[in-house]
Amino acid sequence: MDEIDEKLVENKSMFYYNQMIERDRKEQMSKSAKRKKHFNSFASQKIDFKEYLYIPGGIEYFAYLFYLVGVPYITGAIFLFFAIAGGDISNFKLINLNAFFIVWAIGYEISATLLLLYIVSLYIRYDANEI
Repeated sequence: MDEIDEKLVENKSMFYYNQMIERDRKEQMSKSAKRKKHFNSFASQKIDFKEYLYIPGGIEYFAYLFYLVGVPYITGAIFLFFAIAGGDISNFKLINLNAFFIVWAIGYEISATLLLLYIVSLYIRYDANEI
């Protein structure tokens, strides 16, 4: 009978001990999860377009529309002027710029490539300790 009681007491003690260990592990995991939330990475930065683009107050939507439509179109037209027409005005006049989507798509690809290169350069220069 004493052996059974000792065995039960030992099992209860082990059960209690295991619960304590499990609770400590959960606390450590929650602390490490809290630390990870405060980690500053390049992708977790807040982005404010006003730091990178000139956006006049009151007409933000028109400025964004211009940046989305106008800049790629102008970039595409400049590319066509130098790459296709060879920088010659008479050859450039022969190009049909009425194909808006084609000129815009060329400029969009060039603008997107330059923007991605800029983002990569920001990533390379990023230092989390500066924040």
